[in-house]
Amino acid sequence: MKEILETIVLNIVENKNNVEVLEKIEETAIVYEVKVEKEDMGKIIGKQGKVAQAIRTLIKSIGAKEKKKIVVKFVE
Repeated sequence: MKEILETIVLNIVENKNNVEVLEKIEETAIVYEVKVEKEDMGKIIGKQGKVAQAIRTLIKSIGAKEKKKIVVKFVE
């Protein structure tokens, strides 16, 4: 799932060398922290957060298939 998230993000941002996806396995969920450059944050979030929400929905649906709770956070 981490690879899928990385692929999606890399296809959106311009600064591909500065993208990092961290996976943290917690008791109740798997948390993915997506770090991108400040200039790319607007592209990842999109107008009214629609791109970020679409990414979260896609990753959560994959997690639901595997019966796992997924949280995706976007940080600079």
